[in-house]
Amino acid sequence: MKEVLKNFMYAGIGAAFMTKEKIEELKSELIAKGKMSQEEGRQFVDDLLRKSEKAKDQLDLWITKRVEDRVKQLNLVTKDEMAELQRKIEELQVAINKDKAE
Repeated sequence: MKEVLKNFMYAGIGAAFMTKEKIEELKSELIAKGKMSQEEGRQFVDDLLRKSEKAKDQLDLWITKRVEDRVKQLNLVTKDEMAELQRKIEELQVAINKDKAE
């Protein structure tokens, strides 16, 4: 029963994005209904929080990759590329001013 409940939580209601407060709330409900012990509840919360954090990290990586791919497809200049161009322009301005002074 506990495994079925865990699987339902992970798959059915998007456990990856539950807040710690919601997870604690669910744990308290399950303990109150006799569905799990205090220790099982603690393990459940720890496991769910760990999986939630991992899922969020994976989603962040996925989104970052997709955005980077779209930027490349659209041939947009990135912030780093713009900063590098600005640095080169400043170097050229210094060189030009130096030549004018001589």
